[in-house]
Amino acid sequence: MTSATAAAPRVLESPLRAADFTGTGQLLRLYLRRDRIVLPLWILLLSLPLGSVYIKSIEKVYSTPDDLAHLAASILASPAQLAMYGPVYNATSLGAVGIWKAGMFHTLIGVATILTVIRHTRADEETGRTELLAATRVGRYAGLTAVLIMTYGAALATGLLGFVSLAGTSVPKSGSLAFGLALAGCGVVFASVAAVTAQLSVSARVARGLAFAVLGLTYTLRAIGDARAGNGPTSPLTWLSPQGWSLQVRPFAGDHFAILLLHLATTLVLTAVAYYLLAHRDIGAGLIAERPGAATAGDTLNGPFGLAWRLQRGTLLAWTAGLGLYGLLIGSVVHGIGDELGTSQAIKDLISRMGGSDSLEKAMIGFAFTMVAVGAAAYAVSATLRLHAEESTAHTETLLTAAVSRTRWVASHLVYGLFGPVLALSVSGLLAGLIYGRAAGDVGGKLGQTMAAALVQVPAVWTFTAVTVALFGLLPRWSAVAWGVLTAAIAVLLLGSLAGAPQWFRDLNPFEHPPKLPGAAFTATPLVVLLLVDVALITVGLIAFQRRDLRSA
Repeated sequence: MTSATAAAPRVLESPLRAADFTGTGQLLRLYLRRDRIVLPLWILLLSLPLGSVYIKSIEKVYSTPDDLAHLAASILASPAQLAMYGPVYNATSLGAVGIWKAGMFHTLIGVATILTVIRHTRADEETGRTELLAATRVGRYAGLTAVLIMTYGAALATGLLGFVSLAGTSVPKSGSLAFGLALAGCGVVFASVAAVTAQLSVSARVARGLAFAVLGLTYTLRAIGDARAGNGPTSPLTWLSPQGWSLQVRPFAGDHFAILLLHLATTLVLTAVAYYLLAHRDIGAGLIAERPGAATAGDTLNGPFGLAWRLQRGTLLAWTAGLGLYGLLIGSVVHGIGDELGTSQAIKDLISRMGGSDSLEKAMIGFAFTMVAVGAAAYAVSATLRLHAEESTAHTETLLTAAVSRTRWVASHLVYGLFGPVLALSVSGLLAGLIYGRAAGDVGGKLGQTMAAALVQVPAVWTFTAVTVALFGLLPRWSAVAWGVLTAAIAVLLLGSLAGAPQWFRDLNPFEHPPKLPGAAFTATPLVVLLLVDVALITVGLIAFQRRDLRSA
């Protein structure tokens, strides 16, 4: 009987004791050291641009209340933009209009906190680190407590720096504080969601996927609710989403601080649930029982490609379904928005930067599928990082003792990092085109437009697959930095669409380079350059993996 198993009955029967939290401070210092680069990076990326980029850029272009009102009116008239970012609640307020696009940050901070919590809880259990630490003087709840202190603190730091960034501009301090607290509120809610999902499965990948499923569901509920509500009363669907709660705080448009109690209550409940679940399971185990395998392996498990399919299929189907649903949303809201947006040249320029066309429908299609590509890139990183997970758990070492070459093993998973996003983008484009075409009475024409807008994003998505492979080959310990690269690209994408962002800054984002179809002319040159970069990075990663030793946790 292992020490963890022997300790389980005592944990279940005893109330919380101080000894259960022994070592929390030491583990907190360890986690801060391990995240000394990634943690400050996402804190700064999600806070400092709020005032220096968002507010100042909007202030420069929309210098009068009438200009702000025209922009707000165009947003409220566009279900697609309402779905992506939410509504503007004060059409004449620089603060309310300026931070409109930063509504996406409420979801991005959820991505950051989920990754942080799962990395130091379930991922450490999966690799055996937690069991090693449990053999020392470390209490049962010390690890979870330390990571929640760190992640909750990072979310609050993000909100505080966001407040400081906004307060340094001409917008009111009260609204700046409201936005900062709302941003922090979303961060702590999804950190507590991850703390719960970390107790459910023995796999960090599954725990991460469950947390992201909750994040995606709440974003979708908020998006559908805001798109349906338009300029009317808030939809009940919005109140089912933490992102919706953060928007309902309404910074610079009433500053409803009381709504933050929803974030606080949800965080407290989910945190308590996480501790309760942790007390009722063994170290290394999950509360969702693993299904027993068949007595003999089927033909589909014959070789590394069959094994990779078994490991990757659930994630592939889930991401494809999720992006397909987003395609349905795009198709259902884009028709009837109008060919032109208002009379303001500044607004036309903004829409042109977003979607590459003065035609609102075409611009919205182009920009919407850029966002679909962001989701496809997240799947690509997740699928490719399976290489690192298999190596860390020593599964790779076992597999390579058979007649399997390193290149063949990498290819068995790389096929999902490359062609999985193509499948997801194709399904999203197909569903969007069918719904959009049916509404417009031109299925053939609209389907071609949406499919082109989706598939032209493939080389940019593959860049993140290639970056992940390169990190895996060269710096396997830092493979997870691929998530940081994607997060930085998303930040540049959101900031780059604002007026005044220099082109060199926008060019740092791979999603900037594909032609913004269907509104812009097709040019192959940027796609060829992206493909060459992808091939070079993948080649470097493969060569490096061939020459280095295998490593495990």
